[in-house]
Amino acid sequence: MERVRIRPIRGWAGLGLSELWRFHELVYFLIWRDVRVRYKQTLLGAAWAILQPFLTMVIFSIFFGELAGMSSDGFPYPIFSYVGLLPWGFFESGVTKAAGSLVAGRHLITKVYFPRLAIPLASVASGLVDFGLAFVVLIGMMAYYRVAPSPALWGLPLFLLLALSTALGVSLWLSALNVSYRDIGYLLPFLLRAWFFLTPVTYAANLVPEAYRSLYALNPMTGVVEGMRWAMLGDRPFPSELILPSVAVAAVLLVSGLIYFRTTERTFADVV
Repeated sequence: MERVRIRPIRGWAGLGLSELWRFHELVYFLIWRDVRVRYKQTLLGAAWAILQPFLTMVIFSIFFGELAGMSSDGFPYPIFSYVGLLPWGFFESGVTKAAGSLVAGRHLITKVYFPRLAIPLASVASGLVDFGLAFVVLIGMMAYYRVAPSPALWGLPLFLLLALSTALGVSLWLSALNVSYRDIGYLLPFLLRAWFFLTPVTYAANLVPEAYRSLYALNPMTGVVEGMRWAMLGDRPFPSELILPSVAVAAVLLVSGLIYFRTTERTFADVV
């Protein structure tokens, strides 16, 4: 039987990415399991991936678009808000599931060795299925409102990758912390709700006063949402002053999350 020795990380090689690739079939299995479990014994099944952002968009359109008259940069408010809800829903769902994934998977962690990173990664990546289903509705909405796709549509995968990196970076921190401190489960709903209002999902980023723009851009989800709108809706200048700082913060979150996760990984089986 092959023995696996777990050592403290040393440099970049210690992040365990090559080892994670050797277990890529396990990652695929965990993603598929998460997707199946999510809609098991539900009447509508995967249709919830479409209904949740769509119904949220309808509510926002009534209260923020019609009653509050919130600016939507000249686009129909339903499309404006839905484009923001897609990446936010992916981020929120991924972080929520991944934060408790190690505790929920304690039966695996305590019995067999595999890269623990596979568990939060699968929880975040499984949200790509929901994103794809909900994206189909956006195409239909753009056709209905006669909004032509932007020539910058090529940038959509890049901003989806930015959303994935942000969600994974936050998830690595929270999932590792949650093993030792179950307070994370109580803190997370408040954290995500506050983060939602600090992200331009229901309002245009240009409503933020100029004096606070630099600080506002440090929210990586600001860059994701604004980038998605730039890539999908067109007729908008590239918001580099919001996107570039967001990319930098997302990179810091991801790298630091990987290091912290790998540093504490060897204690998971004892603590969880």
